[in-house]
Amino acid sequence: MNELLGIYIHIPFCVSKCFYCDFNSYTDKSYIIKDYIKYLKKEIDLYSVELKDYKVKTIFIGGGTPSSIDSKFLCDIVNHIYKKFNLSTLIEFTVEANPKTLDKYKLKDYKNLGINRMSLGLQSFNDKLLKSIGRIHTARDFLESYDLIRKFGFDNVNVDVMFNLPGQTIKDVIDTLKKVIALKPEHISFYSLKIEEGTLFYKLYNESRLDLPDEDTERDMYHKGIELLEDNNFIHYEISNFAKHGYECKHNLIYWNVKPYLGLGLSAHSNINSKRWSNFRNFKQYFKCLDNGRLPIEENEEIDVEMEMAEFMILGLRLIKGIEKLDFKKRFGLNVDDIYGMQLRSLENKGLIENKEEYIKLTKRGIDLSNLVFMELLP
Repeated sequence: MNELLGIYIHIPFCVSKCFYCDFNSYTDKSYIIKDYIKYLKKEIDLYSVELKDYKVKTIFIGGGTPSSIDSKFLCDIVNHIYKKFNLSTLIEFTVEANPKTLDKYKLKDYKNLGINRMSLGLQSFNDKLLKSIGRIHTARDFLESYDLIRKFGFDNVNVDVMFNLPGQTIKDVIDTLKKVIALKPEHISFYSLKIEEGTLFYKLYNESRLDLPDEDTERDMYHKGIELLEDNNFIHYEISNFAKHGYECKHNLIYWNVKPYLGLGLSAHSNINSKRWSNFRNFKQYFKCLDNGRLPIEENEEIDVEMEMAEFMILGLRLIKGIEKLDFKKRFGLNVDDIYGMQLRSLENKGLIENKEEYIKLTKRGIDLSNLVFMELLP
């Protein structure tokens, strides 16, 4: 078969929890890191047998904060993957990092491991804002880390920038973007703060103690940001992502194009062969399964054709270029207009999509109201 696969590895450890973060991560479990790596290798062993016919196209190490743990642990995991999987087709290998947790020793190890893409969380160049959202780094920390990354020869760097932060102004967003653009990264993720259940911000929001920009200001931040990025030759290729030509994130494109991906580690998600599953969220159950020679899967489901088509539409429409109708026909053997004709006419009449002969894509208004579009396409 030799189908291509994306691999995501979850590192659930952080120095400190950002106030907006709802990812499965821990600030008080450093004593368990060594064991966690040992069990990750057990999970890799099990999948290397099950997925022996797959070749790996991309690897993404996320978290948590992968750069917060000693690089010897990442070396251990990655070297094990090299032994157990076919990486002859690997073209992109990303690791996420917090600017406060990087040093030359880690970067040297990352380079030697074959990591060729760094994703650095900045969020804002405003130190006051950074502190107010629970970030552990300053703007200066970011600049020092970015400079170090370049010195070690990484030529594919993403920078995360957030807007819609409490007390943030449009001027602050534009100032941050201008400073990031001046550094010439290959990729910028530019996304709006979402208030997620279980976070400190969720609690403050429900107590009316969070001074968020109003809805019009939030959209203004987004549109002015897009304009600035496009004026500086960044291609707006996905709702929240911008890249120089050829530097679109290939791992995320696997998700958006509904291609096979494997998630390793605590709470990681996988989607292969019309099957979707997720791992246990806690260490005890994750370890117990692997001790018994079983995959640490908490939930799994078969995806029927109707849901698979809906996911293809919803995820594909996150891409600015939209969906090629021929791709839908090749994948499902059906014409997209025959399946979604009524919904597509309704969305087109509302000015939310363009439905042309060869493609379907969101309009500018459709991007702003994308959740409404996606709800319309659910089975």
